[in-house]
Amino acid sequence: MSATDAPRTQNGVAVELTDLTRVYGAVRALDGLTLHIEPGELVALLGPSGCGKTTALRILAGLDQATSGSVSVADKDLTRVPANKRDMGMVFQAYSLFPHMTVIENVAFGLKMRGEDKTARTRRAGEVLELVGLSEHSNRYASQLSGGQQQRVALARALAIQPRVLLLDEPLSALDAKVRVQLRDEIRRVQLEVGITTLFVTHDQEEALAVADRVGVMNQGRLEQIAAPAELYANPATRFVAEFVGLNNKLPAQVSGGTAAVLGATVPTIEGSIATGSGHAMVRPESLAVSLDGTANATVVSVNFLGPISRVYCRVDGGQDVMAQVASSLAVRLSPGQRVSVTVEPTALLVVAD
Repeated sequence: MSATDAPRTQNGVAVELTDLTRVYGAVRALDGLTLHIEPGELVALLGPSGCGKTTALRILAGLDQATSGSVSVADKDLTRVPANKRDMGMVFQAYSLFPHMTVIENVAFGLKMRGEDKTARTRRAGEVLELVGLSEHSNRYASQLSGGQQQRVALARALAIQPRVLLLDEPLSALDAKVRVQLRDEIRRVQLEVGITTLFVTHDQEEALAVADRVGVMNQGRLEQIAAPAELYANPATRFVAEFVGLNNKLPAQVSGGTAAVLGATVPTIEGSIATGSGHAMVRPESLAVSLDGTANATVVSVNFLGPISRVYCRVDGGQDVMAQVASSLAVRLSPGQRVSVTVEPTALLVVAD
């Protein structure tokens, strides 16, 4: 069973961001953002730097104030409630651990600030350290831990106070690639086990697609689309979403009657496509087939081996460059200069105006 299929305990609360705007001088960091997060759901806000995703998280946390709009949690309006009264746990890119404290003291710090007695906070800190797999490191100092371990401590510290909402702001971006993958899976496991409503902010589309129940793509302060990862990837609502989420080939297409002619094939168009006329189809690399059979219409330019899959770069007759993602068992038979057949799989495509 995958992480997204795992049973979720019902500890979460609903979160509502309604028509949020945030204006800094001439800059509109948020431009009418409305977002609903179900109890226990993990929603990832994805987008480039400056798109407004971190501003939305900071407004939810109470660290910034919206110019207009409202924030509610569990049907309670928190728009004017200070950050220390919102009962939220936060994990940032920077670990921000206290170097003079041990791991368990760092995790118990929030409980100490809330007046918990030492026995209770030590017990609770021990529970969350076990949850994140760091029980054996409880008496070490931050300087004795790896970056991934320090971020696990930061996660445990955020969870120790049993917050109603967990906020994660680019928590993995300071880590190397292998540790990032391991920790994102760990965060998802812990989130599902605890059942906490979570907002995860990232600029990494692979990260967002891997951990979230739904992914919201933001652009210039607006939410362009929010959907389950598979839906977002397969059916992008706008050109921006298609280009930001996943690699794309832009191929000339002729649209008529809900279908598009692309590379000699006729495929259905998805909602958001142009209704008629010429445009460009946004074609995922895995939706292109490369074959040594059939009528050759392209020349192999290069082949990049990536383990079980490879990327094959071709130049279609007429000068269009494309990139296909194929099984490496086929790619080993291809070489630069070789003539091949490149065709489009019969999947629905987004076609945008030229």
